[in-house]
This record gives sequence, structure tokens and C-alpha cells, in this order.
Amino acid sequence: AKQFDGVYATAGIHPSDVKKMKKNDLEIIEKLAQENKVLAIGEIGLDYYYTDDNKNEQKEIFEKQVVLANELNLPVIVHDREAHGDTLEILKKHKPKGILHCFSGSPEMAKEIIKIGMYIGIGGTVTFKNAKKLPDVIKEIPIDRILLETDCPYLCPEPYRGKLCHSGYITLVAGRIAEILGTDRDAILRKTNQNATKLFSV
Repeated sequence: AKQFDGVYATAGIHPSDVKKMKKNDLEIIEKLAQENKVLAIGEIGLDYYYTDDNKNEQKEIFEKQVVLANELNLPVIVHDREAHGDTLEILKKHKPKGILHCFSGSPEMAKEIIKIGMYIGIGGTVTFKNAKKLPDVIKEIPIDRILLETDCPYLCPEPYRGKLCHSGYITLVAGRIAEILGTDRDAILRKTNQNATKLFSV
């Protein structure tokens, strides 16, 4: 990030890495988070899909990082997989600014996230034929609370599903959102760019 203009970083401990944490890892995250080009604490959160035998550890580390983000006045980038209830409980308790990345919850959950003041991250999954809930989420929330994203290397949008995902495919995500809302793709790109600029202060 320091080497290239227009490239920024985040610092955080992903829930999948909680079991591998060392004693001073949170101190390292705090130090990194104070670098000029670090814009957020993330990707942090809860993941009960692959393992749920360390739920309490995951929740503890997630909550500590949310508190750190609030102390440093930084947004959070939140990972939530098969852990909607616990994720929402911690976010409602601390009310950070930030984004729920690769949103997979219900329209009702999306509304709760927006009440907190956070954004909903929409990526390539919205283009999938089996995307049932996401179109409903998009219809139910204001466009000024949506951010577009990739999840490299995964979740490449149709018609490139299964290939390496990259930010060049963002226009496909915007195009699908525009179809759902009956509006113009470029208008979606402009507005979501404004949203990202506002959230990350770039």
C-alpha cells in the first residue's frame, strides 16, 4: 500500500485464523491500524461454516477488534458466515461504522445493519442463478447503503463464475443491481463509488 498510489490496506484477524493467533497479535493489529494507508479493521467477524468448536474465541476476538476500530475511529469490514445472530448481536452492542462484507443474510437483517449505520457489501453472488435473498435485500435497502466488492479469488460473477475474481468484474455486479432496481448501471457505479469514498475517507 505504501509502494503504490491508490492502493490501501486493512488490518485484522480473520475468524479462520483465530486458532492460529499468537499472544501479541492484537497489539500488532493495533499498530498496523495506525499506518496512514490502513483504512479499516478487517476482515474480521465470525465463521461457523467450517468450524464452530471455537465460537466463544471467535466472538471474543471479533468484539475486541470492533472495540479497537471504534477507539481508532476506523470502519470495520465484517465477515459473517453461518453466524448471523451472533454477528448482529456484537454489531448492535458496539455500533461501529463499516460494511458487512459479502452479505448473505435476510432483508430483515440488512435493515438492522443499516439502523446501526453500516453498509451492505454486494459482490458476484448477486449474479448467480440461485441468488434468491440478495435481490430482495437490494430492493429493501437504500442505494446509499450499498457497496460493491469482489472476494478475490472467489465468487466471480456470471458469466465468469469459477474463474479468478478481480475488480474488473465490478461492472457486472453493478449491472445486475441496476436490473433489480430498474435503473442505469452507471448510476449504480457512481453512487456506490460515492458510498465507498465516504465510508473509507479517501
